[in-house]
Amino acid sequence: MAQGHGHKLWIIPDGYIATTPPDAVGPSGYVTHESVCILNDGDEPAQCTLDVYFEDRDPMLGIPFTVGAQRSLHLRLDKLKTPSGEEIPRDTCYSLRVTSDRNIVVQHSRLDVTQSNATLFTTMAFPVE
Repeated sequence: MAQGHGHKLWIIPDGYIATTPPDAVGPSGYVTHESVCILNDGDEPAQCTLDVYFEDRDPMLGIPFTVGAQRSLHLRLDKLKTPSGEEIPRDTCYSLRVTSDRNIVVQHSRLDVTQSNATLFTTMAFPVE
C-alpha cells in the first residue's frame, strides 16, 4: 500500500479568526474563517491531531480528526470544537500543529470579510521532518 506524499508533522504559525461584523456578511453568507486543508493521497486513513497554541493562555491539545484514504479534508477552524466542547476564540492570535500517523500535505487558508472587499489568502504549512 502506498504511504502517500507529505509529512507527519506540520506547523502553521499564523492564525487569527476575526469577528465578522453583522454588516459585513454579504448575500452569499460568507463569514470570516480559517481552514486547515489536508490531502491524504495514501491508501490508508490518516489519524490526525490538531494542537492550538496561544500567546497568553494554555494550549488546546489533542483535537482528533481523520482524513480518509485518497481524500481531502477542509477543517473549518471557526466550527471546530475540542472533545470537551471548547472553540478557538475569535480575535485571538494562535498557532497550529498538525500531526498524523501517515504522510499528509497541509495548507492553511483564511477568508476575511471584515471589510467591503473580501480577502482570501492561502499558504502551505511548514513541514517538519
